[in-house]
Amino acid sequence: MGWACRRQRRVRFVEEGLKEAMKWINGELQDHPEANVNLLIDRASQQFNLTPLQTDFLYREYARTANRPTPE
Repeated sequence: MGWACRRQRRVRFVEEGLKEAMKWINGELQDHPEANVNLLIDRASQQFNLTPLQTDFLYREYARTANRPTPE
């Protein structure tokens, strides 16, 4: 197995962890809208073994979506 193939498999694994973490956070927010998003991100980071860069992405992404105006 070549270097490129191993890297591609590792990237897929990392992406899957991030996707699963976002699914989990979204599910928790649906069930508990009052939940603290920062605590959920911390828990997801540990549970899904996210990298610091992925965790930072989640903080930025959820902060960005939280600031969107809600349609009336």
